Amino acid sequence: MKRLAGAVLVAAGLMAAPVAHAQEGKLSLGEVSSYLNALTTVEGAFTQINGDGSISTGKLYLKRPGRMRFEYNPPDTALVVASAGAVVIADGKSNQNPETYPLRRTPLSLILDKDVNLSRAEMVVGHDFDGTATVVTAQDPEHPEYGNIQMKFTANPVELRQWVVNDSGGGSTTVILGEVDVGGAIPNRLFDIERPNPGNDR
Repeated sequence: MKRLAGAVLVAAGLMAAPVAHAQEGKLSLGEVSSYLNALTTVEGAFTQINGDGSISTGKLYLKRPGRMRFEYNPPDTALVVASAGAVVIADGKSNQNPETYPLRRTPLSLILDKDVNLSRAEMVVGHDFDGTATVVTAQDPEHPEYGNIQMKFTANPVELRQWVVNDSGGGSTTVILGEVDVGGAIPNRLFDIERPNPGNDR
């Protein structure tokens, strides 16, 4: 379950959405914020590099504001659901009850907020260009002890291609995005934290 807890902090699987007048090179924080705020729903594949070096794959669903779901492919049996201000991690291989965390205590909350404003004082602690993509590192300015998320964006159109979450315990989790669909219909029941595995009724 500790390895799976990295997914709690996986913020933002937020994929392709056009931002007007995006320029070659480094994107401004305003352009990145506008891109994130323009997202409504996202559905697609991801690859996760865990802190122990193992690799997991699966499918994610995002519905802003406030909701995200990570389904892991076999042999993993993990399921992570963010909704109603909480994040629930369930592991079908474990006899333990699902773990629950306040959403506000994870970097995920920075992305799922109704209004993302990366220009807020002390939220962004890194804003660079690596020659290919804009790299933005953000944290909760009131609670930097919760960890941070490093997001990598390409331009024309603006896309979030991967992110690295550095948690409060010193661990890191990398998520690489695959092919995704943006703006489609996703049923609310997928984010039901009281019944996180709706099975075949989706």
